[in-house]
Formats: sequence, C-alpha cells, structure tokens
Amino acid sequence: MGWLQRLFGMGKPKNAQVNPPAAQPTATQAPAATGGAQTEQVPPERVGLNGEYDQSGLAKRVALAFDEDPDLDDVDTLYVAQTGGTVVFKGKVPSQAILDKMVSVARGVSGATGVETNQVSIG
Repeated sequence: MGWLQRLFGMGKPKNAQVNPPAAQPTATQAPAATGGAQTEQVPPERVGLNGEYDQSGLAKRVALAFDEDPDLDDVDTLYVAQTGGTVVFKGKVPSQAILDKMVSVARGVSGATGVETNQVSIG
C-alpha cells in the first residue's frame, strides 16, 4: 500500500504532481468598499495534487513525493499531516537515516515552510 492510499484513502489521481502549478486565480466580486473585483489565489500549502484548492494539499503532495521516491517505502507507523505550511510527522520510523531522507523530500515540496519531527520516535 502506498502513502496516499494509507493516509488519505486514495490512489494517485491522473496527472497528479508533487509541485503542480496553482489553479488560475478566479475573479470574485468584492464589496463595493474595496473597489470592485479582486483575485483569489490558492495559498501554496493548500494546493492539491492537480493544482486545485485542497485543505490538506501540502500533506497529500508530501505523501505523493514519498510514493514517487524509490528509496522510501511506506512506513505504516508514520503519519503525515500539516499545520499551515509546516509538514508534521507523527509516529515511528525504523532509522534516523530514513527520517532524514523524509525530511529532505518534504522540504522539497512547494509550500512547505518547515518540517516538524518532535512527535517521531526511532527504532
């Protein structure tokens, strides 16, 4: 089982990307006090697998990056979440080397401003 399947109950969507371009901003009608239309862009940590808005977009893209890295098997005792732009790992990994590789991969995902590992044990 892969990371996306285990953590989010989904297979890899067609055309999914670790760092997709954000969906094009859409014009929305702003209140008259602000002077008319404005554009809304998806924050980098909320960009989904295909560029759409996704509340867990960063965590899903990190899981996809793990699935696509041949050196990282699914560690079924580790979970990936996000708090804003911070990727949060929780659980247990077999070695420090694997955790270091995961941190490196997670930092390479657009929108990741940090990686938190204080809830991870090794062994």
